[in-house]
Amino acid sequence: MEPVAIVTALVLLEYFWIVWQTGQARGKYGVPAPSMSGHPIFERWLRVQLNTVEQLVIFLPALWMFAYYVHAPAGAALGLVFMVGRYLFARGYVEDPAKRGPGFIVTLASSMTLLIGGLIGAIVSAVG
Repeated sequence: MEPVAIVTALVLLEYFWIVWQTGQARGKYGVPAPSMSGHPIFERWLRVQLNTVEQLVIFLPALWMFAYYVHAPAGAALGLVFMVGRYLFARGYVEDPAKRGPGFIVTLASSMTLLIGGLIGAIVSAVG
C-alpha cells in the first residue's frame, strides 16, 4: 500500500501547487479576497482549483478502494495518470479554457477505472 500512499501525497502536493498558483494569480492581478471574480487568468486558476477539489472527492476513495480490493501497484499507476491529467487540465485551462478537454478526459478515465474497478473488487470480495 506504500505506493498508493506516496501517490496520494503527490496528488495532494499537486493540489497545493494549484492552490498556490491561484493565490499568486489573485495577487498578481489584484483580485482582493474574498472576491471570486476579476482578471480572467485568476478566474481560470480558481476554476482549476475548484474543479480539482471536485475530482479529488471521487478520486481519493476510488484509489484506496481499488488498491485494497484489486491491486495496489496498478492503483498507484492509475493515480499517477490522474496526476498527469490534472496537470494537463490546469495547463490547458489557464492557457485557453477550450484546451482543458484532454486533461479532463485523462482525469475522468483514471478516476472511473479506479471507481468501477474498486466497486467490482468490493462486490467480488463480499460475494466471495
